[in-house]
Amino acid sequence: MGNIVLEIIYQDEHYIAINKPAGLLVHRTFLATDSKEFALQILRNQINQHVYPCHRLDRKTSGALLFAKSPEANSKMQKCFADNEVSKTYLAIVRGFTDENGIIDYPLKTDNGKFQEAITHYNSLAKIEVIVPFGKHTTSRYSLVEVKPQTGRMHQIRKHFAHILHPIIGDRPHGCNKQNKLFKEKWNMSTMLLHASSLEFTHPFSGESINIQAPLSPEFTRMLKELNLP
Repeated sequence: MGNIVLEIIYQDEHYIAINKPAGLLVHRTFLATDSKEFALQILRNQINQHVYPCHRLDRKTSGALLFAKSPEANSKMQKCFADNEVSKTYLAIVRGFTDENGIIDYPLKTDNGKFQEAITHYNSLAKIEVIVPFGKHTTSRYSLVEVKPQTGRMHQIRKHFAHILHPIIGDRPHGCNKQNKLFKEKWNMSTMLLHASSLEFTHPFSGESINIQAPLSPEFTRMLKELNLP
């Protein structure tokens, strides 16, 4: 990625939020030893101040990522997330035509083999059928969905949409390899089309309502145009 300047979309004395680019890890992890750059370090160097991640976004997911500027601010916000007091909204482009709206209630397995409750709400914003042959079909169908996870499990949205057979375009390993290959060959697109578009919460210190919006990435915007999705 090289010399990244992160887009700051919210800042006050206690918190700072960035619009994380797809492909950037939040922080160092043993799961991805190939990466040398992390949002945490880049932001710390950019504002010359220690920051603490309040939540996580997958490496492949772009969008709103919130950091605290002190351990106290972090623990207050961690409690807000734990108590389900932060409303998270995502946008995704998925394979096929989804229902107008739905609730995916499907427990997910943790690394140690235990199942955890996982609930995701979604609304369909737009659907498109494009004249691009796929498999035995003469056309391809896609939906733009707005997603609100009620719980926060690892890869929850990705696993849930794969579970209802509407995988997110560009997702590996939960998505559809054939669709991903089609997007790579036809549109030279290999980004996962999942974006954390907003965070809403009551500020732990001031009590005011905060709504942080993260503009779509250029690649997500390009694919909306290519597929003629509004």
